[in-house]
Amino acid sequence: MGYWDLKEGSNCLEKTWITTKLATALGLVGSAYHILAFPPDSALATVQRATTATVTMATLGAIFGMTTCLSAQAREAPDDPLNYFIGGCASGIFLGAKTHSVSTGTSACLGLGTLAYFTKVGKMEGWRITGPPKL
Repeated sequence: MGYWDLKEGSNCLEKTWITTKLATALGLVGSAYHILAFPPDSALATVQRATTATVTMATLGAIFGMTTCLSAQAREAPDDPLNYFIGGCASGIFLGAKTHSVSTGTSACLGLGTLAYFTKVGKMEGWRITGPPKL
């Protein structure tokens, strides 16, 4: 079962697990590319870099999944795209806290929140990124 197959505002643990797995996979791929592009000096530095990036991405996925689901429950508006903005913003705030930077947290909050908001709006309205245009 996929993320979009589950009802919004329910199955919070399952939705969080799905977003965490996806973010972990993205973290692994991203850290592999980063290691290839900028090779570390030692094997220990390689493992540390891969672990840091992967755990950060997994945490972002978990924060997004849980915050989105809990805000849908608390607001009693399960299909509202604002829930996705809140989840993306919470993930961005985590990045700011991790880097000890207010400007990073603010820009990541706005960027990830906006991206998540438009992802939900696009899903609701049937937007397509690839393929032939819908006439």
